[in-house]
Amino acid sequence: MIRYEHLPQFITITNLNWQPVLQNDYHKQIILEAIARRVVLDQVTIYGFVLMPNHLHLIWQLHDGINRAEFQRDFLKFTARSILNFMRMHDDPLLKMLEVKAADRKFQVWERNSLSIDLFTEKVFSQKLDYVHNNPVQPKWNLAILPEEYEWSSAAFYETGINRFPFLTHYRS
Repeated sequence: MIRYEHLPQFITITNLNWQPVLQNDYHKQIILEAIARRVVLDQVTIYGFVLMPNHLHLIWQLHDGINRAEFQRDFLKFTARSILNFMRMHDDPLLKMLEVKAADRKFQVWERNSLSIDLFTEKVFSQKLDYVHNNPVQPKWNLAILPEEYEWSSAAFYETGINRFPFLTHYRS
């Protein structure tokens, strides 16, 4: 792992009221493109991820000089706006479920206060990466039989070495 002032983090980002916003593959693509853009801008290293129907998990490490609160805010704001625009263009019935009575917005995609945990040791890092990769195979979700079969995850990268997501970095690099 590259040494930065920030530790790697495990972060969970949840859709408002656990609505299945990320069931739509285009919405997942918005997330992946936003992640890729941040990597190209040399703001973050992505070690692992999974996009689930109503939440996502990332293992990322912010680069030196990047303010975590601002980075997270901007990432969530950009992805929310992009998803909402797509939903409006396609008259998505789920849009109604994202309505809020807030002074600063009519719709909200993400829950406030995303959970993030600093990963202090390689053991904890590996545990979280396994958790991320095994999420789609849990009986609750049943999205794949094997973790590497789920296409919206970094599991295949770690299992096969084939990197379908150019923004991914192996944590042992």
